[in-house]
Amino acid sequence: ATRHMHEFETTREQIAQISVKNHDNGSKYPHAHYKFTCDVDDVVNSPTVTYPLNLYDCCPVTDGAAATILVSEDVVEEYTDDPVWVAGFSQDADSILRANDEALVGFPATRKASQRAYDMAGIGPEDIDVAEVHDCFTITELVTYEDLGFCEKGDGGKLIEEGVVELDGEKPVNPSGGLLAKGHPIGATGVAQVNELYEQLRHEAGPVQVENDPEYALQHNVGIGRDATGSVSVVTILSKDR
Repeated sequence: ATRHMHEFETTREQIAQISVKNHDNGSKYPHAHYKFTCDVDDVVNSPTVTYPLNLYDCCPVTDGAAATILVSEDVVEEYTDDPVWVAGFSQDADSILRANDEALVGFPATRKASQRAYDMAGIGPEDIDVAEVHDCFTITELVTYEDLGFCEKGDGGKLIEEGVVELDGEKPVNPSGGLLAKGHPIGATGVAQVNELYEQLRHEAGPVQVENDPEYALQHNVGIGRDATGSVSVVTILSKDR
């Protein structure tokens, strides 16, 4: 825990850069709640919510709705000649009591759900080309990079620092602006993420279309139980090929 806290103190600007990235993406996304852009100084100097998170590190609660059509492969041709396929899916539940998490960083439910989804799809995290992840806070997106296996534990800051997760990077994350900028309509959030990735795989995402010709896309969402002691994570992997 001490090692991780030391690393955290040296990566405050990296964490702020996640907000900069997502707000820049959100400024281009047609349905975003927030359309403004910001820089690292804006994030670091925005009003404190609770240390170490400031206003621009936190997502809004948003009005919104989302719907998608899921059909069997036997009838999909009746609906579209360019479907997107569900390659893998899993969900898991775990405690979020910090006393039960020796590392103090990350969500065990995300790690377990993502691994089963990868196994179902027959791929690994290195094969994911674009992702929409649950960035309720900037730090949540950073630790999710690690939980999903996009990098080693403790290396999440490097992905944002090196531009890997930018819109034009090797593995863009939250091209829609994520919850931070697109908004967080709670119950609609996960379905909205799936729809955004559907558009990415069909090259219909307009101004936020990623440039790496994505084949696999990953959706990730987390939720907290009513008593705020348990967490649930859902991971869906979509593919443009059957």
